[in-house]
Amino acid sequence: MAGRWRTWGLRLATALAFVLSCGLGGGAAAQGIESVLRPGEVIEGHAKVEDDCGQCHVKFDRNAQDRLCADCHKDVGRDVRERTGFHGRQKPQACRNCHTDHKGRGARIVMFDERNFDHTQSDYALRGRHEKVECRKCHEPAKRWREAPHDCNACHRKDDTHKGSLGTKCADCHTENSWKEARFDHEKTRFALTGKHVDAKCADCHKDSRYKETPRTCIGCHRKEDDGAKGHKGRFGIKCESCHGTKAWKPSTFNHDQDTKYPLRFAHGKAKCGDCHTGILFKDKTGSACIDCHRKDDDGAKGHKGSLGRDCGSCHTERGWKETGGRFDHAKSRFPLLGAHRDTECKACHKSTNYKEAPRDCVGCHRKDDKHEGNLGTQCADCHNERKWSETAGRFDHDKTKFKLRNAHAAKTVKCDACHVNLRSFRNTATDCLACHKKDDKHQGQLGPKCEQCHGDRDWKVPAFDHRVTRFPLLGRHVAVKCGDCHATPRYRDAARDCWSCHKKDDKHKLAYGTACESCHNARGWGLWDFDHDRRSSFALDGAHRKTACAACHTRPAPAGKAIAEVGTSCLACHRKDDTHDGGFGSRCEQCHYTDRWKRVRPRPGADAAPPHMPQRLALGLPGGSRP
Repeated sequence: MAGRWRTWGLRLATALAFVLSCGLGGGAAAQGIESVLRPGEVIEGHAKVEDDCGQCHVKFDRNAQDRLCADCHKDVGRDVRERTGFHGRQKPQACRNCHTDHKGRGARIVMFDERNFDHTQSDYALRGRHEKVECRKCHEPAKRWREAPHDCNACHRKDDTHKGSLGTKCADCHTENSWKEARFDHEKTRFALTGKHVDAKCADCHKDSRYKETPRTCIGCHRKEDDGAKGHKGRFGIKCESCHGTKAWKPSTFNHDQDTKYPLRFAHGKAKCGDCHTGILFKDKTGSACIDCHRKDDDGAKGHKGSLGRDCGSCHTERGWKETGGRFDHAKSRFPLLGAHRDTECKACHKSTNYKEAPRDCVGCHRKDDKHEGNLGTQCADCHNERKWSETAGRFDHDKTKFKLRNAHAAKTVKCDACHVNLRSFRNTATDCLACHKKDDKHQGQLGPKCEQCHGDRDWKVPAFDHRVTRFPLLGRHVAVKCGDCHATPRYRDAARDCWSCHKKDDKHKLAYGTACESCHNARGWGLWDFDHDRRSSFALDGAHRKTACAACHTRPAPAGKAIAEVGTSCLACHRKDDTHDGGFGSRCEQCHYTDRWKRVRPRPGADAAPPHMPQRLALGLPGGSRP
């Protein structure tokens, strides 16, 4: 290494000496140095950057040269980075290993051997006939090698007999061995080849080499078979595959039993297609109902004229139109045959072939047997049964009526004629108790017709009456009182509801306090009484008034409808006899006297404090509590 630096140093010294001897200096000196150090002229393509060494070289960094090459030759740099193209497939190496410069303007720094070039190192490997094609056939002289097209159509446009109708992907069918050698896989198309289609020639279906416009329907190729003497003349539509297969056009592969919802049985199996399919198939739908083909039989003299609808198979069979014995199941009709009806002949109810005209109500056939004369309507089956007209026992369910039979009313206990007078009176029979039990009503109609409020259907006797639903609920001692103590007769509403009517003997006040006993007494016990004079009157009792008997103030009898007679609230109302002043000081005795004792007189103002009870009456503004 030291030897190399010495060699470069000697060269540099010699160059500098030469430059100085020539009298060069400044910028010219610098340019002269580069000219001296340059190995030689660059090629013609690099001539424009010859004086700018920095375009290709970086001082003291030899590896930077490859990066600068890729910056100018962008397409080559992209191939190297993406590992594509010729340069991208080569072993990584410096550009100068293959492309050296400074060998003169006419030097060729790209040595390319066309004959020995391995095309597999490019993006387009040559296979088949392409290996023998000359380079100039694909690579035009005025263009770069890399600009040669890769698609088939670019070179073989003149060979495209499809006129571009199949696109530019020729390789989908053609190979490199020969243009005429096609390898098309028909299974990947919308029309896979099966059966005899495999042996068919392409030209049989693809006219004039036009493939995309080739029809995919059977009728597109087989119209001549359909239009022939034995064809369907288009009557069965264009879906030939419904009956025909690809193995052979004949015989037909159509299986009516499996391929349709209408299997052919018995006589239908011998019928010709045209007997039922009279119109254009898939356009004029063939009806699957019997009536669609047998309308003439239904409209005939012995037909039902459409009265039984379209389901002829309910009675008729496929063996023969006239064969109906045992076919019809009357149980699936709106009138199943039960009991004696099973043995009845059809004509007994069906007077004509229009079977729906036959009545379905009992009275339609049994009107002569109706002994109720229409009073019970037409629902004969509610009582009568199919086994025998006269058999009605246990048939009628009375619980489904407005009057259910329970307990003593049960059918085994009470006979029908006990309530229903005759066979015409079964309907609109009165359901109230009095209709049958008027003779048992000891209340003489006073409690109305709703006997069930007290009486039950097990027994006429009353088990327990709830007095809470009346206008006089029983409370306290009243609960244990016997009914007869208040109700002297079964006319229960005659019983009074006021206390005095029953407690006259208990009234020790001799009507002095009226008949409103409940004002003081309660239902728990007659001796338990309580009257809150402070809350229930306008005269609160205080002082000696609390111990005073009621009769001391209430001396007059109470007026009718009131508990007590009105008593004045002034002191003189009760203490007039005690007024020694003979009214000289007015009626406001409380200004001087106290309620705890009449003879106790209030002192002069400021002399003594008022008794403890006086401030209360003064504060309330009650009699005896006003200030002097």
